[in-house]
Amino acid sequence: MNIGIVCYASVGGSGIVATELGKALARRGHEVHFISTETPYRLGEFQAGLAFHQVLTPTYPLFREPQYLLSLSNRIVQVAREFRLDIIHAHYAVPHATAAFLSRQVLASTNGGSAPRVVTTLHGTDITLVGNDPSYSQIVAFSIDQSDRVTAVSESLRESTYSELKVRSNIVVIPNFLDCSIHRRLDVPELRQRFTGGDSSVKIVTHVSNFRPVKRIEAVLQIFDRIRRAVPARLLLVGDGPELGKASRLGRELGITHLLDIVGAQEEVVPLLSMSDVFLLPSAQESFGLAALEAMACEVPVVASRVGGLPEVIEHGVTGFLHPHDAPDEMAASAIALLTAPELHRTVAAAACLRVRVHFCADRVVPMYEECYRS
Repeated sequence: MNIGIVCYASVGGSGIVATELGKALARRGHEVHFISTETPYRLGEFQAGLAFHQVLTPTYPLFREPQYLLSLSNRIVQVAREFRLDIIHAHYAVPHATAAFLSRQVLASTNGGSAPRVVTTLHGTDITLVGNDPSYSQIVAFSIDQSDRVTAVSESLRESTYSELKVRSNIVVIPNFLDCSIHRRLDVPELRQRFTGGDSSVKIVTHVSNFRPVKRIEAVLQIFDRIRRAVPARLLLVGDGPELGKASRLGRELGITHLLDIVGAQEEVVPLLSMSDVFLLPSAQESFGLAALEAMACEVPVVASRVGGLPEVIEHGVTGFLHPHDAPDEMAASAIALLTAPELHRTVAAAACLRVRVHFCADRVVPMYEECYRS
């Protein structure tokens, strides 16, 4: 099958999942064509069956802003014609579902009515934040309903899409997934020693995100401040985004700058997770929580907000701990319990890893997308 995947290239759950899906599909014998502004994050080295097609958006004095929707739609048309795409898979509704609809209309009108089918996958903020903004909501809902198939990464997001956008499409839940041959705990004593200074009593608390306001970086630091008063610890911040500067400022205000390790965006997070003891994710909203899933696969217990799709990933008290997003004391208490009770830590870490292996590995989830395409 020839599949065109339209996604964002930047760091973020939707782009990472789209990239991993394309790589997995190529390994299973499909021809996959990525269509984006830049090479997708985590695409990595050349792999047979994968191709990348860049979207270039020219600027003209007449236009007050670049016309990305038009250039993206035009590029999809070009790739679909040249490589005879069977499927256009739009990841993140804004504006990819709309571009997929426009390109299909063009192809159908110039190709005797024949055009690729459109699958749209909803990832979260494309519905809960951007999609339901009155400036976009009507066209986003229309574009979703014009798709041949619609998937969402969690039951929570599925219900939010129905309630907030009033779409009529049948939305199928296909969860996010990991390549479980890669996402597993590694033995990295030298790396851990570098961050702890060789002090075996020091624990590493980690947060990975795109540092948007919804991730609540201020809560991460407030929770860590409570943890470090009870347990010798350092905070590892992985990722980049508009709120990263706030982390440094808050660190200074709390007097914990010397305990922060800010390493920026990293393509390979498995070694960093493998040296971690607890993962914090106190987000205001998470439609799935891919970062939490990656931590669980590396046997790192997660302490997170009880929001969105996270309860579909984490079973409270068994594979991690969930609390109200505005309860830093409760989150800190759970983290301290994990860091001071080795048996509890081992039990939760093992259960978290097992849950990933049973429910969220690529060999279980990717066939769901293949069945969606065939249907």
